[in-house]
Amino acid sequence: MARLACAGNPRFRVDDRECRREGASYTVDSLLELRGELGNEIPLCLLMGVDAYLALTTWSRWERLFELAHLVIAHRPGFELDTGDLPAALAEQTSARLLREPPLLQARPAGGVLAVDIPPLDISGTAIRAALREGRSARYLLPDSVLDYIGQNHLYKGFDAG
Repeated sequence: MARLACAGNPRFRVDDRECRREGASYTVDSLLELRGELGNEIPLCLLMGVDAYLALTTWSRWERLFELAHLVIAHRPGFELDTGDLPAALAEQTSARLLREPPLLQARPAGGVLAVDIPPLDISGTAIRAALREGRSARYLLPDSVLDYIGQNHLYKGFDAG
């Protein structure tokens, strides 16, 4: 479905290495593999929601993430990344690495933390799946190609692509 969603945009490439990996899959391992393929000079960004960033210290080898990529935190407009809300170790890393402007991500291959606004849409994968299970429309929340795939493959009870 990710391939279908990105098909019309040449700037996106779906990487399925975590789906192919046997056993537990960790972001740090994927970034290590990407660095091995891309080299150490190309800027690489890991985009995550603010909720994931707040829990980053629970991730496997989370400190290494800063060596491998920039961390770009997507949040709702008006949100300020407050280090007082973070675990001490993450607050320290964030304070030392915080960038204020996206072009600064190009200056080095990894190590920055940038918070960016996302449109204030109250949608989530959980809510979309629930709507489809209940037979409600998810049109405009997903590309038509993804909705067609879900309907054709009967992925959610109650959903009919027709």
